[in-house]
Amino acid sequence: MLFSQRYGYKPVNDIIQSESVNEELRARLWNVFQQCYLQERQFGFISCEYDNLLVSILGNFFKLPVDNTLSSNSYYRALKNQYSQCNWYEVYDFIEFVVRNLGDEYGSGSKTNQNFREMCNQILEDENSAYRFVDDHVTKIISEIEIEAVEQAISQGKYDVVSMHLDQALTLLADKKEPDYRNSIKESISAIESLCKIIIGENKATLGQALKKIEEKYQLHPALREAFSKMYGYTSDKDGIRHALLETGDNPCYEDALYMLVTCSAFTNYLIEKSR
Repeated sequence: MLFSQRYGYKPVNDIIQSESVNEELRARLWNVFQQCYLQERQFGFISCEYDNLLVSILGNFFKLPVDNTLSSNSYYRALKNQYSQCNWYEVYDFIEFVVRNLGDEYGSGSKTNQNFREMCNQILEDENSAYRFVDDHVTKIISEIEIEAVEQAISQGKYDVVSMHLDQALTLLADKKEPDYRNSIKESISAIESLCKIIIGENKATLGQALKKIEEKYQLHPALREAFSKMYGYTSDKDGIRHALLETGDNPCYEDALYMLVTCSAFTNYLIEKSR
């Protein structure tokens, strides 16, 4: 991660797209829309259903007056232009409108809608969007509060080693070409381990030992101490993240790594405040 991101000058929001849609994500969602609903363009034969679909989006979604004398190409150009210029949140409105209104009405059927949702979700994951399709609704899977927790934890200047672990966890999670969820989880929990050792001043202590001392000295709730001890155990046992998972086939996914990053970031901020 760049200096500007690590120290909060370029926020995590630019990496996990929460209140923005970059050009890559906008373009890829448009390409999937074309692939699923505008296949007739590639064959050169334009049906009335195709024209009606474009008119429906222009008139009912973008709320534009539609001139029935225009050609299909004119409709298409107008639609693409509106989509390219709309606000980031209208991109999500658009794909939600498509799924809710176009599939059955224009003969493409529920299978097309299902394929569209699945392809959109894969792209949203690839591009680190904070949103996914859940049924026919575009739903936020990570909140601004959670993103702020990650940003705050990464920018804790006094604890560089902790920031480095969380920085690497985010980098591995957000890698578009080869995301490494297993090692992202490892880095997230390693941030907690490093911080606890710093707080008690014992570099060779285990996480369990360190949390026990923090519990006694700083009134850490026993349930929190036990929860993170168990979470560390999950990442450390013979079938866990820190060992080969080929035998069990238990490979973590994006949601697992994101949960660990957010949880460990929030706990990092909590422990730092407690220890002060």
